[in-house]
Amino acid sequence: MATATTAVLLVLIYVRSRGLKDFDSALIGYAVGSVFVIAALVYRYTLWVARPPTWRYFKGGWTQFLSWRNFRRYTTLVPFALWRDIFGQTFILKRGRVRWVMHLAIFWGVVLSCLITFPLTFGWIRFSLIPPDEYQLWFFGLPILRFPAEAGTGFALFHALDWTALLLVVGVGIALWRRLRDVGLLTVQRFGFDLVPLVLLLAIAVTGLALTASSLWWEGKFYWFMSLTHQVAVVAWLLSLPYGKFFHIVQRPASIGVTLYQTVSQDVEHYGPQAQTGRCRRCNAELPSQQFVQDLKATLGDLGQDYHLGSEEGWLQDYCPTCKRVLLGQAYYQMMGERFLTAGRPAR
Repeated sequence: MATATTAVLLVLIYVRSRGLKDFDSALIGYAVGSVFVIAALVYRYTLWVARPPTWRYFKGGWTQFLSWRNFRRYTTLVPFALWRDIFGQTFILKRGRVRWVMHLAIFWGVVLSCLITFPLTFGWIRFSLIPPDEYQLWFFGLPILRFPAEAGTGFALFHALDWTALLLVVGVGIALWRRLRDVGLLTVQRFGFDLVPLVLLLAIAVTGLALTASSLWWEGKFYWFMSLTHQVAVVAWLLSLPYGKFFHIVQRPASIGVTLYQTVSQDVEHYGPQAQTGRCRRCNAELPSQQFVQDLKATLGDLGQDYHLGSEEGWLQDYCPTCKRVLLGQAYYQMMGERFLTAGRPAR
């Protein structure tokens, strides 16, 4: 899959840049890094999806999503889930407003930067001067927009990456502030996994803004050094993406399918008795739908994990979390006998 994706991408770069006529050789470092990263992302994502738990939800989510019956019955479910889990990320508001602003700033800063940088790097977007003072925007070799160079549209377009860099500075600044002050985060965070990607993002944003400052106000001073530093930071962050902290940006859209799957699996009209809420075998507490429990058992079976407790007790998944702990304690007691009661007592 990764090899096929890389081949298709290289073909698109060649064809849609008109045989590399629109390809900027100064961006070749970004282009090479981007190709490697996209191949690694596809490879990692394929491995992740192929895992039995992920594949069951992934397959079930797409099956429900492509169902016309579900589309009619749950028309607003996917748009609301898209807003809550991806575009607006309102689910994070429950954890705090500052944390929500941080996630939004980083998410949109990264996503918008990639949407701008990748097409520019591959030669899919370019600008041409139309004398005396207008520019033509081209996309995939097609003229899209013509605008005055000094107007608000031209200024906004030419400084689009500056706006996304400011978003990143805000988001990463909050993230680093929290990670340097929050005791809970300080306890569990890892330097390479949690801090390095944030530092690289901050370096990308700051050096990108410095490039603009050099062009506008510093008469080009330090431009070569800062452009090289910026390129190194961008490529380093991209190469860390498939196996680092920010891979969840790629994984997150799959949550929409999980939301749809879980909702439909509780629909009695769709699944019949399997959608009814289950009950704990021991205390009769409410469990997820029987369909969900059956899928969990099947997934564990795919992983070679058998939690069948016998004909009288049934499956471990048929019990609520509290009763699972009780069963575990009873099993320890049966195995250890009286030692189970005295194991924790201090010696006299």
